[in-house]
Amino acid sequence: MSRRALTAALIGALPLTLMAAPAAEAGHRPLRLIGEQIVPNSLPYEGTIVGGLSSIDFDARTGEYALICDDRSAINPARFYTAKFTLDAKGLGPVTFTGTKPLLRPDGTPYPPLPKNDPTRPQNMQTIDPEELRVDPWTGHYLWAQEGERSAAARIDPSIREAKRDGSYVRDLPIPANEKMAEKTGPRQNLALEGLTFAGFGSLIASSVEGPLVQDGPEPTTTSGALSRITVQSRFGPILAQYAYPQEKVFAAPNPPGGFATTGVSSLLAVDQADPTRYLVMERSFVTGVGNKIRIYEIDTKGATNVANIPSLGDAKVKPVKKRLLADLADFELSTVDNVEGMTWGPRLPHGERSLVLVSDNNFSPTQVTQFIALAVPSERL
Repeated sequence: MSRRALTAALIGALPLTLMAAPAAEAGHRPLRLIGEQIVPNSLPYEGTIVGGLSSIDFDARTGEYALICDDRSAINPARFYTAKFTLDAKGLGPVTFTGTKPLLRPDGTPYPPLPKNDPTRPQNMQTIDPEELRVDPWTGHYLWAQEGERSAAARIDPSIREAKRDGSYVRDLPIPANEKMAEKTGPRQNLALEGLTFAGFGSLIASSVEGPLVQDGPEPTTTSGALSRITVQSRFGPILAQYAYPQEKVFAAPNPPGGFATTGVSSLLAVDQADPTRYLVMERSFVTGVGNKIRIYEIDTKGATNVANIPSLGDAKVKPVKKRLLADLADFELSTVDNVEGMTWGPRLPHGERSLVLVSDNNFSPTQVTQFIALAVPSERL
């Protein structure tokens, strides 16, 4: 079957009748912690400072991992890294960085920092806020998402872009009109495109916004959740469907009252390339005086309402995706639970387990850490 024929077949599978997500039944093995590694803060590497690692993806071509950095060219040019480490059923080895390249604009130059942004230039030449990167299983290129900007300084649409392995620009993919930074609609500042994954053997691309769009209602609070959006499109560009994702409430109140609290979707990962409807969703939350909470859910889009043409989720009666909790990092004996934002499947393990690798974004802060975590996920839990 040709790749385009495969795409058509998988697209046809999208509206199938809802099937219940597998439950965590008695007798099922729990997820277990394989290990964790902490990378030193302010680690120098090839003229850059390592930090701000907001995504991770396993590269089957090299056996290494690709990681995007969310530095907006403020410290060093916006960039990605490659790294390697040993991982088996018994442990996670030290992280060694193996390369870094800047992400480049169509004219071959690095992206500028926000203060030097030129709003008269095309959007794909303006400053970026990188958040997630995936290795294309067909070409080996990198697909990466960035959040754009909504502020007095600029209004820049989020984007999904393709780059070669040297960071050079290939193309922009279309994004839904409702995810563009219009005056009264679109993503909120810092709550735009964060999740990105290939599905359907690479024929499909799924993406998620971090929080509810302006037109879809308020952000989650300690008393109510919110609906954000997940988009599925062909790797060739066309938008195929969009689904409502029910975000959890903020898990705690700030201490002292009035402090900062945020929650949202920070990563999206296909469960199985043979199934274009099931994904892992990472919800990352931070509350002042309390700390971080990182939860990973399994979702299924089968049976959910296609909301691509629904202007606002705030008033609409829609059926969101079905979700169930897979893991809460508070349940594992970790040294800390930091600002974990990225996840990828690692090597398969013996006895029907899969390795799930996570990474944290330290925000280039001396009080946070760059943390790699490996979990073992029993096959019957998915």
